[in-house]
Amino acid sequence: MRRGLRFVPVVALLAVLAELAVFVGVGRLVGFGSAVLLVFAASLLGLVLLRREGMRAWRRFRAAAQAGQPPGPQVTDGLVGLLGALLLAVPGLVSAVVGALLLVPPVRRLTRAGVRRAAERRVSSMVAGDLFGPRVVRVRRGAAQPTSSEQSPAGPAEPTVVDGGRAIEGEIVEPGR
Repeated sequence: MRRGLRFVPVVALLAVLAELAVFVGVGRLVGFGSAVLLVFAASLLGLVLLRREGMRAWRRFRAAAQAGQPPGPQVTDGLVGLLGALLLAVPGLVSAVVGALLLVPPVRRLTRAGVRRAAERRVSSMVAGDLFGPRVVRVRRGAAQPTSSEQSPAGPAEPTVVDGGRAIEGEIVEPGR
């Protein structure tokens, strides 16, 4: 079992308790009937947005695929939009607020970047390149960290300077894949 999966039941229980506590607090503040209507309205809005975001994501994915562009940005944007709409559709005030936040463009952009980084870490460089297009790699000046095959008894090997030390275009190739 993956390490993070063992916390799912605890997180789910805490989420349910948080939803109940917020619902009771809002119910005391504005009244029980108003709180129920608020949850119902948020869920209804989430269902409408779920359909809209799903269709929008599918159209953008198909357009990218037909244009021969990497579909990764459209897929991650669609996933964030669908997650936001799904959280709105789930009955609960906390999930509705989080879902609404995911639909706000600046928050959506930040979340999309996080989803992309997580996806790039979990797949090979070649697959990430196919999904998201050419990757930007930052190279910092400094002493190179030699691999175990480059270690010599005399000490670490000197770094190789390519093209006068300027940035060059290239492709990331992972050995052994």
